[in-house]
Amino acid sequence: MKYMLLFMSPATDGEAGNGCTFEDWIRYDREMKDAGIWVSGHPLQDLTTCTTVQVGPDGERTITDGPFAETREVLGGYDIIDVPNLDVALDWAARSPGATGGASVQVRPVAEVKVEV
Repeated sequence: MKYMLLFMSPATDGEAGNGCTFEDWIRYDREMKDAGIWVSGHPLQDLTTCTTVQVGPDGERTITDGPFAETREVLGGYDIIDVPNLDVALDWAARSPGATGGASVQVRPVAEVKVEV
């Protein structure tokens, strides 16, 4: 079963951070790849590069620089892993540098939708 790990960092003064290092993330990524569970994933650029799009009932779109709402957490990136069950996914989430220093990891099953063309 595939699960998405969403790495949420506390937002402070418009920036995210939980004290983990780039090397911590490299080590974690290597462990997932060595275990054969890593499917895909990417870090996201700084929150200041965010653009938000909303479409109103009249079809008019509004584009705003930055996130739409004030938030206490910032999505820093994600990984998709393929593991046997939720318990294993939670174990991998707990190993993440993104689960320390006030940050959190959201674990969500990936919906497998079959579309006939």
